[in-house]
Amino acid sequence: MTDAAPQSDLSFEQALARLETIVSRLESGQAPLEESIALYEEGAQLKALCEARLKAAQLRVEKIVMGPDGQAKGVEPAEFG
Repeated sequence: MTDAAPQSDLSFEQALARLETIVSRLESGQAPLEESIALYEEGAQLKALCEARLKAAQLRVEKIVMGPDGQAKGVEPAEFG
């Protein structure tokens, strides 16, 4: 990422878009070896960034707990998986 913001400044959507671009470039087979290696390394960093952002979002999500009367009685952490 030569002319872009540092990866830590990217939103999830920006990081994912860049990762998709990298995957496309690597899959095309048109990148020289050195560029392919650099793209792979950047892609690995972006993947980790996306995973961290998703985990942070997951921890922020809460589910509404309903009481027996059908009314909301509070929230608790959502469970995924």
